[in-house]
Amino acid sequence: MRRLTRPRSIPRPLFARAHQSTLTQARTVGPKQPPLLEETVGENFARIVSNHGDRPAVISRHQNKRVTYHELDLNSNVLAKGLQSLGVKKGDRVCVHLGNNLEFATITYALFKLGAILVPLNPAFNATQIASALNHLTATHLVIGAETNLPFKAPRSNIPILEALVPDLTASRLASSAIPSLQSVILLDNSAKRVDTSSLRALTPWHTIAHDTSTSAPTPSELLKNSDIVNIQFTSGTTSTPKAACLSHRSILNNGNSIGDRMLLTPSDVVVCPPPLFHCFGCILGYMATATHGSAIVFPTEAFNPLASLKAVQEEKGTALYGVPTMFLACLDLIADGTVPHEGFQYLRTGIAAGSSVPAELMRKLHKVLNLTELTICYGMTETSPVSCMTTTDDPLEKRISTVGRLLPHVEAKVVDPFDHNRILNIGERGELAVNGYLVMKEYWAQPDKTDEAMLTDEQGKIWMHTGDEAIMDAEGYVSITGRIKDLIIRGGENIHPLEIENCLYGNPKVGDVSVVGLPDEKYGEVVAAFMIQRKGENLTTEDVRSWVREKLSHHLVPKYVFWVDEYPKTASGKIQKFLLRAEGSKLITEGKGT
Repeated sequence: MRRLTRPRSIPRPLFARAHQSTLTQARTVGPKQPPLLEETVGENFARIVSNHGDRPAVISRHQNKRVTYHELDLNSNVLAKGLQSLGVKKGDRVCVHLGNNLEFATITYALFKLGAILVPLNPAFNATQIASALNHLTATHLVIGAETNLPFKAPRSNIPILEALVPDLTASRLASSAIPSLQSVILLDNSAKRVDTSSLRALTPWHTIAHDTSTSAPTPSELLKNSDIVNIQFTSGTTSTPKAACLSHRSILNNGNSIGDRMLLTPSDVVVCPPPLFHCFGCILGYMATATHGSAIVFPTEAFNPLASLKAVQEEKGTALYGVPTMFLACLDLIADGTVPHEGFQYLRTGIAAGSSVPAELMRKLHKVLNLTELTICYGMTETSPVSCMTTTDDPLEKRISTVGRLLPHVEAKVVDPFDHNRILNIGERGELAVNGYLVMKEYWAQPDKTDEAMLTDEQGKIWMHTGDEAIMDAEGYVSITGRIKDLIIRGGENIHPLEIENCLYGNPKVGDVSVVGLPDEKYGEVVAAFMIQRKGENLTTEDVRSWVREKLSHHLVPKYVFWVDEYPKTASGKIQKFLLRAEGSKLITEGKGT
């Protein structure tokens, strides 16, 4: 396996010194080196282009297109001027409703160069959700494809969505009573002519703003500062309605740079990125981490496809692969059943697994089958740009399985009593994780009450993002996430952690997937319920589930209810929406269908 030399920007001795003291209290600070980048995303990108302009930047396999950093720079300049011709200026919210493609990659830098705010939207959004997002942000422009591609589904025409947003698509000028702030809709024809867009005169065709004779850099309407908001990300909504987190040049640039540093990325790396660009995983862990290091990013398809992902690794000699656990499991299944030959993965060394905990058995398979011996684990949230903790490529396997690593540089964290945020807990005690540093969002857009709930100022004047995640910190500063505070099951006054039961059941070879929640109970207040997916071809019974937990753990952790499902309600990033499972479980019990 090819081993890349460590970049000079990661002084290992400094990292070691930052964590060499043994902690007694659950509060720690990440390394002080390297220093933070104090520039805008556009300024950093210009330096990368100057140093690595001839290197591949974006490879869009499904489009059969690839561009170098120099070409991406010129193309984004042209597009930025095209956007200016439509009135886009600094601070405007531009919503992008696209899959992973070259156009999304290009408009990202076009907007950053103008100081406009990139607002990625989930392509699965319907017309009501799109209108709600645009109105909440008083967005001025929408970029959308003629078709939407979603995982494991046929392409879907977006014309019905556009008709709901703009009643008369054939008019000479755009008018939308549903979205008063909307000035233009830019339409990308990604349908291979399956969708007829010739009569849609109210919309602006992508090609009319993406072609120009001048490739010189655009002049922003106002001076850009690295503290400016440049990216608004809607949160996943695992427990509530999504909120719009406001992130700055400084926060996303440095977060992406630190992630790439910890992965030891270099201009020789080829990062295959199935996670979506509309989510922090794709746009910051993926695109920003690669761009700050002159690495190449590969988009196998617009939406996740395990076969295309593995083919991209093989064909492009990928050195890194990203995914949430379910993505990796789908890829491994294709190799196991012979659909994809077990060859062409020798260049892989690293990658990122994030979104949910990685079972030990899955980690071992990824090491053995895909050669991901330096796979890293990330933890974060949209509001922290997003990563605060991450393992290193040479952390012991046990740490990569049981923890989410240690803090990134210039990040501070503490574990506090969920009911008394001023009380910092001791090492090994479960509590709520709070994070401080450059990476914390500025605010939730137009929701000061929600901002004040999540961002609390301590006695020293530091602002802490309270994550809502239950965590444990060990004496070396490694953090383990043990669940969501709101997911904690309180059975007869005793705290039960769903992750403990889930990890137990993952150890059963007949279990495909599992999610554990608490459901109301007259006697105990709450009881354990397990939503189970069987592994294909296996026969697992309800009693098998209960017996397994009873033998491995203890009686009070045995699920009172076991529900068999084919899939889970999930967020765009692949996280299970447990609040919907709780609602479904309560409904099934009421209907007498609980087992």
